[in-house]
Amino acid sequence: MSEKQSGNPLHGVTLEMILEELVADYGWAEMGRIVDIKCFNNDPTIKSSLKFLRKTLWARKQVEKLYLMKKAK
Repeated sequence: MSEKQSGNPLHGVTLEMILEELVADYGWAEMGRIVDIKCFNNDPTIKSSLKFLRKTLWARKQVEKLYLMKKAK
């Protein structure tokens, strides 16, 4: 099974880990500017953001894309 995931840069990285790292680096205000979703702009918390991102694929993809771009720098 690990052979299938060897090319996946997100393998072993949880959504919570991604979100915590992005918030630590950018802060909620910048995150809300980059990915314009209510859970980043209106009383943001890790818990509420995770709940939304787990249910909303398009938003999760944007957050994952931001994380991968940050890691590529």
